[in-house]
Amino acid sequence: MDPTTSSPIILLHNPESQKVLSIWVGIHEANAIALQLENVATPRPMTHDLLKNVITDLKGVVRRIVVSDLKENTFFALIYLDVAGETVAIDARPSDAIALALRARAPIFVEESVVDSARPFDPTGDKPDTDRLQKWLENLDPDELGKYKM
Repeated sequence: MDPTTSSPIILLHNPESQKVLSIWVGIHEANAIALQLENVATPRPMTHDLLKNVITDLKGVVRRIVVSDLKENTFFALIYLDVAGETVAIDARPSDAIALALRARAPIFVEESVVDSARPFDPTGDKPDTDRLQKWLENLDPDELGKYKM
């Protein structure tokens, strides 16, 4: 299956270099990121909220996440935590690391080698499938996401 026709995309933009990195993610991961970007509160903690709460309750701090590698069209990330005065790096999917970084207000970095080896993002390429997006939005269950206004 070609991810470009079936998955949402995360765009990481470096305003200094004007480079853009596109990472294809699953719909659930995109939803977790979108909820945080839109400041939507859910009635119960989502997985990434739970992870942040566990880290915080254990006196840890999310310092940064780094999209660290690209192998066979798969991105890899590291979550850097400070725990008891030690820095700990945890392997993660970029979508999960980004969702956690947004909740922890931690910076997001990308290794230059990843940007250089990734397929460039073409903003003039195919337009998004707005009909498919509209149908997905219409079928969202509000009870699943919590009550909010848009």
